[in-house]
Amino acid sequence: MDQMDRLMVVEVEIGSLSTADSPRTTGVDQEHVAALAVVQTPLPPITVHRPSMRVIDGLHRLRAAELRGQRKIAVRYFDGGDADAFVLAVESNVTHGLPLTTADRKRAAGRIIASHPQWSDRMIASVSGIAPGTVADIRRRAPGGRTGEESRIGHDGRVRPINGAEGRRLASELIAQNPGLSLRQVARVASISPETVRDVRNRMMRGEDPVPRRGRQASHEVRVEPPRLGRGPSAVPDRDAAQDRAEAVKRLKADPALRFSEIGRTLLRLLNLHTISMEEWDQIIDKVPPHCRGVVAYLASESAEMWTEVAVRVQSKVAETA
Repeated sequence: MDQMDRLMVVEVEIGSLSTADSPRTTGVDQEHVAALAVVQTPLPPITVHRPSMRVIDGLHRLRAAELRGQRKIAVRYFDGGDADAFVLAVESNVTHGLPLTTADRKRAAGRIIASHPQWSDRMIASVSGIAPGTVADIRRRAPGGRTGEESRIGHDGRVRPINGAEGRRLASELIAQNPGLSLRQVARVASISPETVRDVRNRMMRGEDPVPRRGRQASHEVRVEPPRLGRGPSAVPDRDAAQDRAEAVKRLKADPALRFSEIGRTLLRLLNLHTISMEEWDQIIDKVPPHCRGVVAYLASESAEMWTEVAVRVQSKVAETA
């Protein structure tokens, strides 16, 4: 959707614009319009689909301009097709301004699934502002479901197979051979998403098959003994792993090179956060308010990815000095 000139702004007659086909089915919020109408500074330009002159983003700003008695309004044009114009409308009204209702987001996701069936659930979720699992549910209920689909385009632009059983197995082998690889490094080689790699790694840590049962059934392959992470013939119980982490951090705290430098103390504080057990994490997770869970999950995912990158970079320095 790079078909919008983000720099050129033109003045357009308000009467020439259409407000049809908006993802906002509840209509205009008059209080929001009134609040915008009294703003003294110029409001940002609205976005308009040039072929149809339909307002993509800025309906409330348009109504505020009308309330002020303006005849013209600042516009940026988008020259893409109708389907892409709708996607841009949804994305714009999720990321700023008066947000779409949950019902509107789900309805929009259903329409995007129909117009862009090749997009992954995560890609559509990022545009519509709902969870990937919700998108998957909407897709399953849609006419035709997943019939005939073999691959989808992910949020990173890469095409990946829907049945990632083989990718999961390859990822498990890579992780077992080199646990220091980052999620993205494994994802690139195995042609699966970083989130799928994280799930594979977590399954291996629990001693489970990296391919879920439904994935094994879909690929018509027999179960194989999964690679395991940890010491000895089976995965290390979480309680022992937490104790090991705590002991390692305790040893680091005794090192003057870390204790007596600001950077060292910062590192120790960060590492100390990860010495609690999964049982303690379960207690924390249970107390996360429902309306905060999405943000917490996102931040936890990003933090895990960051720590994996840190591990790889520190390990590379170990190799340099070895």
